[in-house]
Amino acid sequence: MRALTQFFENGSSGSHHPAAALGAALQTVAPEEIVQLHEQSIHTITASVEPEEALRYYRLSFVFLMELLAHYRFKFEHVPNRERALEELKDTLARTHSSFQAVASKYENVLQHMDCGIVLFNCEGYISFVNVLMGRFLGVPRKSIIGLDIKGLASFSGLSRTYRRLIVKLYREMILYRLRYHEVIDENGRHYLVTATYGEELDGDILISVKDVTEFKKIEQSAYQNDKLAMLGKIAAAIAHEIRNPLTSIRGFIQLLRPQLVQFGKEEYAKIVIEEIDRANDIIYEFLNSSKPSTPDKQLVHVDSLLGEVRLLFDSEAILKGCDIELSPIDPGLVVCVDVKQMKQALLNIVRNSLEAIDGGARRERGMIRISAAERNSQVVITVQDNGAGMDFHTQSKLFDPFFTTKLEGTGLGLAVCYRIIKNHGGHIAVDSDVGQGTRFKISLPLC
Repeated sequence: MRALTQFFENGSSGSHHPAAALGAALQTVAPEEIVQLHEQSIHTITASVEPEEALRYYRLSFVFLMELLAHYRFKFEHVPNRERALEELKDTLARTHSSFQAVASKYENVLQHMDCGIVLFNCEGYISFVNVLMGRFLGVPRKSIIGLDIKGLASFSGLSRTYRRLIVKLYREMILYRLRYHEVIDENGRHYLVTATYGEELDGDILISVKDVTEFKKIEQSAYQNDKLAMLGKIAAAIAHEIRNPLTSIRGFIQLLRPQLVQFGKEEYAKIVIEEIDRANDIIYEFLNSSKPSTPDKQLVHVDSLLGEVRLLFDSEAILKGCDIELSPIDPGLVVCVDVKQMKQALLNIVRNSLEAIDGGARRERGMIRISAAERNSQVVITVQDNGAGMDFHTQSKLFDPFFTTKLEGTGLGLAVCYRIIKNHGGHIAVDSDVGQGTRFKISLPLC
């Protein structure tokens, strides 16, 4: 076993080859016993190593065994029945080979069913192994890319253009620059962690593994979002009341001075000052709501009635902006247990964003906002969909961050408030959008 281990570690050759010395030392041992010792040794060595390493050891062990028997030179003069001994040796070798094949199949089966995609490039740069999940990630039959090199893979017609560009980028960063880890985002917004393993342990081969970490990213983003909202709450609580009190006093004194300003023909000054003070008060009000929406005072409410009121509040504004608001038929018996005031505030913020997206985007067709609700998997799912300007993935990823806004006069707090309100109700809000194709907000709330 010591000689076999030395062979795995050093791969010695020539007169110092471990098999050479061992072959000379085993001249008095029967060949079948040598094979049995070899099989016991390889089982012991591979018992505590990783599957990929065990597979490599098994392959190398047969090279070692053949070289050992070659140095042994098969001296059978002392064996009474030489032909029978040779047959038994062949049978033992056949059993050992079958054992190797079974182990190889076992480890290949493990690799096929791992929760990450696996592709193995041999030392010459060609793909020698691809597991099922990797084929699924790439969207091609795995057997169709075995035997391709990186150039052939990057130009493979079965892959999408996005994946071909991604493969070239990964080749440059992970193979040429030897970066072991890289995170990528595909065209559907899913996150993947790509890991490259190379070095002497793989005899020049390169093992690439790809793991879908989208769900972990969502958990991380949710925790990050909660941290930011908590920070926002501390800031708002510290400054809101200190600012509102002097603003109220200033507004009162401006109203008292208004008659004098009228006499001097400066009434417009008073109007501007009051409007700006009111705008500042509105911003502070949004701060307070985003920092700590009160604990929901829940009550049963019919979903069709709630959404009908939201639509009614925007009907006139939508007409002025050349937009229609369509409320799909909703089951009259569909009810949720929510704080009506808070939920209405969240829905108003979302519909207002849709109106502004339609008003601010260049379009050929008439603006349309569709509001619908349905029961799905023990939840009420409310959908607000528009045909406005839409958003790219970068904007979507930051949409619920406090202070993030794409509007010239926006505070970036409206959707942060929505996120907090819906979370406090045990629900979930998601957005799906494409540039030029409109946006869809989906709110999921638990049934009563």
